[in-house]
Amino acid sequence: MTLEDEHGVPPGSGGSRPRYAKLGTDGLTLVGALNILLRRLPIVAGVPLTVTLLAVLGSFLVPATYTAATSFVPEARTQNRMPTGIAGLASQLGVPLGTEPTESPQFYADVLRSRQLLERVLLSRYATTGLGAPASDSTTLLRILRVKGRDGADSLARGVKKLTKLISIRVDYQTNIVTLGVDARDPMIAAGVANRLVEFLNEFNTKQRQSQARERRRFTEERVATADSELRRSEDAVKTFYERNRGWQQAPELVFQEGRLRRQVDVSQEVYLTLKREHEAARIEEVNDTPVITVIDPAKPPPRPSAPKRPLIALLGLVLGGMVGVFWAFAAAYADDMRRDEDAEYREMRGLLQRFRRKAARLVGIRT
Repeated sequence: MTLEDEHGVPPGSGGSRPRYAKLGTDGLTLVGALNILLRRLPIVAGVPLTVTLLAVLGSFLVPATYTAATSFVPEARTQNRMPTGIAGLASQLGVPLGTEPTESPQFYADVLRSRQLLERVLLSRYATTGLGAPASDSTTLLRILRVKGRDGADSLARGVKKLTKLISIRVDYQTNIVTLGVDARDPMIAAGVANRLVEFLNEFNTKQRQSQARERRRFTEERVATADSELRRSEDAVKTFYERNRGWQQAPELVFQEGRLRRQVDVSQEVYLTLKREHEAARIEEVNDTPVITVIDPAKPPPRPSAPKRPLIALLGLVLGGMVGVFWAFAAAYADDMRRDEDAEYREMRGLLQRFRRKAARLVGIRT
């Protein structure tokens, strides 16, 4: 029976370790790398499994997050100032020509992130079902999120920042569909906040539209009164002309004057009718409370959490642990080669480490 070293070479046989088994000087072949990994298989396989297990176990300590989503389409009133062909081509290319900025999907997405809207949502009350309280109880979202501050204003400001991180908004410029997502630890809260955001967004835009219509109605009222007075003066001027000039058809100068007065009446009448139509439209728009957005899919409590994603966590843990295990195996092999060959750099490193341990021991009052 013969004794062999760890590389399978009998002592005294005059043989040497295979060339591929050494890292330091002669390079490394594929077979040599496989040998290194196989010799340290517990490290190569154990580290990834350990990291994966710890990562998965740690994910169970993280509270589950539920994401509720809702989507809607804003009402877009296109201004007919562009030619039909150009407007159609722009629509196919996804360029919303002729649409007011306050009616674009991006405007609605920005309003959803506005401080005024988020504060209303934070101060609204929601049923705390699923949070350990009776279904009849309700509390504000600010308390549900457990936001604390120096005073009420500071708490509200902190709540706005936290809620902003919990919402995600995506705008599809091809279809003008806006998708809103809300993250929460309770699925009922997530769905309630998403629907409440859309509800408050609709109220905000309805009031804004009515306010704009109110200002437009007041302006057109004044302009209608002025245009009516101008029209009456023009008509009175024509009437006076006819009364004073019975035979005006016989005089070229009077015919010219009559035509000018008639044109003034026509212009005044057209201005008056246009302003009158605008005034009636503004009056109707002022009391119009129809929704300015169309909800496609209202938010519903999600049946499964969206985070933590344990399969992804396990995969990342396996990959990262595998990288650490392989690096550990090659580093250990390299250290073994240096120690076996009594490399000068290794001896210096070992001496430095010993010196460091002695100094550390003296610092903590331990005698070696």
